[in-house]
Order: sequence, then structure tokens, then C-alpha cells
Amino acid sequence: MKNSRIVTILVLLITVLSGFATVIGIISDNGPGEYVYTSIRGDDITIYGKGIYQHMSADVAIQGIAQDYVTLFIGIPLLLIGSGLFAKESIKGQLLLSGTLMYFLVTYLFYTAMGMYNSLFLCYVLLLCLSFFAFMLTFSSFDHENIGKMLCSQRLLQYAGIFLVLNSLMVASLWLSIVIPPLLDGSIYPEQLQHYTTLIVQGFDLGLLLPIAIVSGVLAVKKNSYGYLFTTIYLIFLSILMAALTSKIIFMASSGENVIPVIFIMPTICLISVAFSVTILKRVNPGSLSEDTNTCIH
Repeated sequence: MKNSRIVTILVLLITVLSGFATVIGIISDNGPGEYVYTSIRGDDITIYGKGIYQHMSADVAIQGIAQDYVTLFIGIPLLLIGSGLFAKESIKGQLLLSGTLMYFLVTYLFYTAMGMYNSLFLCYVLLLCLSFFAFMLTFSSFDHENIGKMLCSQRLLQYAGIFLVLNSLMVASLWLSIVIPPLLDGSIYPEQLQHYTTLIVQGFDLGLLLPIAIVSGVLAVKKNSYGYLFTTIYLIFLSILMAALTSKIIFMASSGENVIPVIFIMPTICLISVAFSVTILKRVNPGSLSEDTNTCIH
């Protein structure tokens, strides 16, 4: 398949570097432990004080560790499985690999931009670079002219598109409820800003990820073949991301944080995303990319 050798090399590099970064994130615990720090805005913030995430706030640091577990035990295996199938010219493997690479791309975009500077900074930067090019090469290898024939579950993809739009609007409403009230009352800075420079998660979600999901969903509803492709890839990405968010919620709950109602919402979104992803992949034309794709199994 086109680009398969280069993609395989990139995936192996991502696997090694991400495995290293996640293990360090999980096992490192040097440092004095939690302490209170007064931010430039005068807020008292509890800092984690241990390991590679020692300069991050305590609640965000444990979320980083939680995501490291998901990346190590779910993300990397799916990356290797997808890469292996992609090398065998499997359409399902190409879709799985694209969605998984999108997860790695977004993950290390956030780690590079939001994680307090630490000794793994260059590792995050390299992972961001490798993930970007691996994703672009994998995505560019699709037979875009025949994508509608490959993705047979068109009615299901329309429903999936509606789900992406509704989920994105819900998340956007949540983030705007954090950002807008301080702007209206003149306080400007939300409590969630803590000691960070800006709201990275909310900014990237509102400016990039949620619009991508909404456009993909709308195109799928309109029976656009690119909408079908983008929706499938995004659902796979969302499945892994929601697994990471569910892991974060569990870690936060174990540390005594109030996780109601998200303890019910995030796992539900995760299960729906996984159900859509698995069902769509099962109904993909079983032929390889080099074979005729005129026959769909419904």
C-alpha cells in the first residue's frame, strides 16, 4: 500500500517514545509532594509536587497519569494492530490506524501545549511531529473516489453524524459555561484557569476539535462520502479519548474529587462511540484496498 513502509516506521517510533513517556508519567514520584502555590492572579492552587507532572495542579496531574495508562494499555496496542492491518492493505486497519493516530496527535498536542515544562518536553514535541505526519500519510492513502463504496453503513453513519453534532454541542455548551460568566461579571478569569496561562483544553476544543466533529457529522447526515470517512475516523478517535476521560474521572474520584454527574456522562459517551465504531468497522467492505469495492455487506 502507498506509504505503508514509512507509516510503519513512524508508528514504531511513536510506540517506543510514547511507551517511554507514559511509563515515566506513571512511575515517577520524586519530589516533596503537594503544596500550595499562589498564582499570578492571587489564587491558591494545590500543586501535585511529585514526578514528571510535579509542577502541575494536583487535579490535572492525576488526570495526566490516568491518560498515560489509557495511552499505554489501549492506545499503543490499537496503534500496532491498526498499523499491522494497514500494511496488509486492510480498509478496516486503515480506518483504525487513522483514528488511533488522531488520538496520539491530539494527546501530544495537549501535552506539548498544556503540560508544565519538564524533561520530556522534546519527547512530546517529537511525538507530536511523528503523529502528525503518520496521520497525514495514512489519511492521504485512502481511495477517496470509492470511499462511499467502502463504508457501506450509510444509514448508521448518518446516525453517527447526528451523535457527533449533539455531543459536540453539549461539550461546547459546557466549555462556554466556564468561559462566558467571568466575562459577563467582569472577573475575566475562570476558576478552572488555576495557575496556567490560558484554557488550553477549552480553546483547542472550541476552536478545532468540536468544529471538526460538527462538520464531519453534518456532512455524514447529508450523505457526503467525505463526511462518512471523517465521521468514522473521528468516532474511533473519540472512543479512545473518552476512555481516557473516563480513566481521569475514576482517578479524580479516588482522590476525593466530586465527579457527579460526569461519572455517568463520559462513560456513556465512550460506550456509544465504541458501539458506533465497532459496528461501522464490522460493516466495512471486507475487500482490500487493491480489490474491487463494489460489493457491500449490510
